[in-house]
Amino acid sequence: MDEDRFNMAVRKFLKEVGVTSQREIERVARAGAPDGRKLRLRMTLTSEDEPALQHVVETTIELR
Repeated sequence: MDEDRFNMAVRKFLKEVGVTSQREIERVARAGAPDGRKLRLRMTLTSEDEPALQHVVETTIELR
């Protein structure tokens, strides 16, 4: 495996995920979160090629 090429591909993927996710979070927050005070978020990373990959990140963002 070419480490440099691999690292660049991972970084490109993460950048796309980060930018598009931030846009969606901002869109929902501006439209008004369900309770108006906080937005609970969960991001799940999986792979069709590797069933063992199951990574979940959860957080709550205060909107006030």
